[in-house]
Amino acid sequence: MLTGSCLCRAIHFEIDGTLKRITHCHCSMCRKQHGAAFATYAPLRRSRLRIVAGEDALASYASSGLVRREFCKHCGSSLFWSSSEWPEITSVALGTLDDDPVGRAEAHIFVASRAPWVEITDGLPRYPGDWPRV
Repeated sequence: MLTGSCLCRAIHFEIDGTLKRITHCHCSMCRKQHGAAFATYAPLRRSRLRIVAGEDALASYASSGLVRREFCKHCGSSLFWSSSEWPEITSVALGTLDDDPVGRAEAHIFVASRAPWVEITDGLPRYPGDWPRV
């Protein structure tokens, strides 16, 4: 089991199992939400995620017609995002984990919209948009 929390620790969550299909997302929405060159997320079945404390502190924002981003309404920590295209899936921001997710990043996605000041120097695959679903 993995545990995680927001910056102010108002929200605590647990994830059953390990994470895979971890990506560094370079899309402009992730960059703006995180205030960083990219955001690192892992998708998982919503049934594997439990909010164990602070559910009342969880707020959300519809960043597009399909995507909803969840964050702490006290400290602003970005926690999860989900798409109405895959309602059974949510993605967790890896920076909020208290534990090692065991899995490692497998790809850079949406590199066509990466910040112009970012140079990707690792050997991970790069996709101009999302990576192929399996």
